[in-house]
Formats: sequence, structure tokens, C-alpha cells
Amino acid sequence: MESLFVPTLIVSLAEIGDKTQLLALLLAARFRKPWPIIWGIVAATLANHFAAGAVGNWVASFFSAATLSWVLAASFAAVALWTLVPDKIDDDEASGFKKYGPFLTTLIAFFLAEMGDKTQVATVMLAAQYPHFILVVLGTTLGMLAANVPVVLAGNFAADRLPLTLIRRLAAAAFAALAAYAVYQALSLSGVL
Repeated sequence: MESLFVPTLIVSLAEIGDKTQLLALLLAARFRKPWPIIWGIVAATLANHFAAGAVGNWVASFFSAATLSWVLAASFAAVALWTLVPDKIDDDEASGFKKYGPFLTTLIAFFLAEMGDKTQVATVMLAAQYPHFILVVLGTTLGMLAANVPVVLAGNFAADRLPLTLIRRLAAAAFAALAAYAVYQALSLSGVL
């Protein structure tokens, strides 16, 4: 169950203040139809993170456990630093899709916004670290929903009241802890510890 719970926690923290959360807020304000937006987020995230998880699972098969732990440590450390940088979104990022309705607009915009995003990178790394990549994908998707559904439902109220700097720091600390754990694993697997 660690393959499910750790990704859920990590992504839900990392997603606070992320550009996809800002996109969710923008879509909620434009369409005022929360359920099609939420279902669009679910579909886009599952598709995007399934592909990212498959890549992580596949990449893990090419490295020894020690080498993979070193790569994961460096990657988690990089994402920890990346998490500290606030995201922005251009107001017109989703406006070109508005003619497709809330579900399809959300599906397309979220899928594209997640490409190369820190939560997608985290999904690749977590799937490489944990043996059950389907649980990782479900966990990262639950994390996305935990961060984005309240924003869609509450609109501006939730976004204006969250301590984004503190939450970004907590997410960065969680990624740093994963990096430290990966270093410990690498040292253990290399016979140093």
C-alpha cells in the first residue's frame, strides 16, 4: 500500500500552487460546471500518469538497484528544488479550447499542462521506485484530485486562503526526504552501509 499512499501524499502536496491547480481555478471560473471539469481532470491525469508510470517502470528495468537509487536521489532532489518555485499560467492557455465545453477543454488542457510538469516527473520517479506502478498511478491521480477538486468546487475562496509558500516548502521537504531515503538505499545496495 506504500505504492499508493506515498504518491498520493507527495503529489497532493506538490500540486498546491502548481500550474494545473491554477488551470483548474481558471476552468472553474470560466465554465462554472464543476463535475465535467473534475471528470476531465480524472481522465487527463490517468492517461498522462499511466504513460509516465509505464516509462518509470520500464526505465527501472535497465538499471541496477544501486544505480537506480542514485538516479532517483538526484531526481527527487531536483524536484524538491523545483517545487519551491511558484508556477504561473497564462490566462489564454485554456481559452482556445473553450468552444469544446468543460469536459473536453479540461481533458486537453490538463493533459498538455501535465507534460513535463513536476507531478509527471514525480510519477516517473515514483513508478521507478515502487514495484506496483498501477498503484503509483492511482496514488498520483488521487493526489491530483485531492489538490484540484477543492479548488474547482470552492473557486477563488480556496485559492486565496491557502498558505502556498508553506505548502510548497512541505512538498519540497517531502521530495528532499525521498531523495535522502534514495541515497540511503543506494549506499546500502552499494555495500557502503
